[in-house]
Amino acid sequence: MTREFDVVVERDEGGYYVASVPALRGCHTQAKSLDKLMSRLQEAIELCLEVEGEPAEGLEFVGVQRVRISA
Repeated sequence: MTREFDVVVERDEGGYYVASVPALRGCHTQAKSLDKLMSRLQEAIELCLEVEGEPAEGLEFVGVQRVRISA
């Protein structure tokens, strides 16, 4: 069965790409390149599904917003 998941990808101060899957609690990975990140992400998703089971229904990815505050 083919599944699709929304993924949030960021780059940290060290240049590593960090990916999170909002629908799967605790499903994160990181890598130095986007190609390696995608490979690791597929592994992470498979492991999370194996351990946690199916994700909770009802979450729909809407988007990412940037919020500016003065502190």
